[in-house]
Amino acid sequence: MEIEKTNRMNALFEFYSTLLTEKQMNYMEMYYADDFSLGEIAEEYEISRQAVYDNIKRTEKILEEYEKKLHLFSDYVVRGELLETLKSYVSETYPKDTTILKYIEQIQEVEE
Repeated sequence: MEIEKTNRMNALFEFYSTLLTEKQMNYMEMYYADDFSLGEIAEEYEISRQAVYDNIKRTEKILEEYEKKLHLFSDYVVRGELLETLKSYVSETYPKDTTILKYIEQIQEVEE
């Protein structure tokens, strides 16, 4: 469960980090991407562990709210699944048509 939450927070952070304050970005990046402990972050910023914890929890909620309203991450996941399904279908149904596969791959590159 924790790995799933970490992966989700990292993904949401990638999509919405520019909407956060600099402090929120720093705490989230240190905690989720760099695997700093609350104590290490608190020491770095000379604040309490509780203050770091509160800020991270508040920022997690903010990221979830952005996703709830904007759907950027969930739409990205759905598009990826649809492209994979389409690619599979085209490969099986039209194996000699490399043009369609090339276009699908170009779309996938843009998505990344």
